[in-house]
Amino acid sequence: MTERETKRIPSGFIYFFGAFGGILFGYDIGVMTGALPFLQHDWALHDASIVGWITSSLMLGAIVGGVLAGQLSDKWGRRKMILAASFVFALGAIMAGFSPNKAVAWLLIARVLLGLAVGAASALVPSYMSEMAPARLRGRLSGLNQLMIVSGMLLSYIIDFLLKGLPHGIAWRLMLGLAAVPAIILFLGVLRLPESPRFLVKSKQIDAARQVLSYIRSTDEIEPELEEIQAMATQEANAQSNVTLATLFSSKYRYLVTAGIGVAAFQQFMGANAIFYYIPLIVEKATGQAASDALLWPIVQGVILVLGAILYMVIAEKFKRRTLLMVGGTAMALSFLMPAVLNMIVGANHFPPMMIVVFLSIFVAFYSFTWAPLTWVLVGEVFPLAIRGRASGLASSFNWIGSFLVGLLFPIMTASMAQDAVFAIFGVISIIAVLFVRFCVPETHGRTLEEIEQEGANR
Repeated sequence: MTERETKRIPSGFIYFFGAFGGILFGYDIGVMTGALPFLQHDWALHDASIVGWITSSLMLGAIVGGVLAGQLSDKWGRRKMILAASFVFALGAIMAGFSPNKAVAWLLIARVLLGLAVGAASALVPSYMSEMAPARLRGRLSGLNQLMIVSGMLLSYIIDFLLKGLPHGIAWRLMLGLAAVPAIILFLGVLRLPESPRFLVKSKQIDAARQVLSYIRSTDEIEPELEEIQAMATQEANAQSNVTLATLFSSKYRYLVTAGIGVAAFQQFMGANAIFYYIPLIVEKATGQAASDALLWPIVQGVILVLGAILYMVIAEKFKRRTLLMVGGTAMALSFLMPAVLNMIVGANHFPPMMIVVFLSIFVAFYSFTWAPLTWVLVGEVFPLAIRGRASGLASSFNWIGSFLVGLLFPIMTASMAQDAVFAIFGVISIIAVLFVRFCVPETHGRTLEEIEQEGANR
């Protein structure tokens, strides 16, 4: 066996640990759903603003982590930054699990650290996978990454459910602390992986890039792909050298930048994370059932998300992007508005309280195969090459800001008004999102990047 053959890295190994990055991301998004009721009971947390800060502090860290990861990975490499993110994630999870009694500040710091790692992983892992994968497989990676994220969420919901019989002070600490396990697995796996050839080319390490390609491509693919990577790196360096914030909103790019950033922001402001973070508390308020006893509902939501992600991978190229977004957004808006409408028609005393949870499940079902995956597909297609890096980063930041604000404000809103009224507000936002897609977003399905850019320039 030759040296080249002994060093070949199976693509399945790369995708396995790329998938673990998504599971890592999803687990920590979902785990607080089950841990929060036990934490509230253990620390006697009754202040809605503190509950909101504990939940949303993850997203606050993610806003910074995503921005830093993009810049530092261009300097130090994708692989090293994924390793660093894994280490920080494990540290944050362990800190959260060992939080001293009623040490809110300690837990907030741990959650921000986790957010830094989550934001970095969400930016780095898909990028690394796409740069390592052959071109024919890159189109599937967006759907695969979404599937892994929701699988991580489902895993966290299942673990929360399995641990709910433990004493409150132990249960939530284990739920949060176990997030260190997939982080350690990811760290050990990525240790065995090479740096991406794209980063090596950008760093002028052409021979090293050729060697990495020899591990993961057949012999006849190496030189053509290396030439393609070099040409694209030169093109991007020339295109992005003078891009500023003012460039993004110049008349040439304003339409496309507004479309991409708007869709990314609306994905969160429509309220999906209010369900994912707070479904046990929503059930508690609707039915009077203790939130710590309502942990089967997050599993239901998680199963719906996984099935929706699989459905998206099947239908992704069969429907137009805008059609799916508008159909999904309309159904999501109706599922948020119907509880308030029915409550007014039949009266609060005759409206079954669990119906609100049924309507929320309908929302999750449509979200899972429309807005959840399509947001990032559209963001990847709508920005012209000359501004893609800066514009994608800005879209990601707006998405995390939306996630942070929903996580922070939802418990405060439900403490001061009826739940059906809160969801009606999200329903109105969903209608605005549909109108935004209808009038402000171009169709990108089946069109070249040059055609999309030309439409933006003509607006």
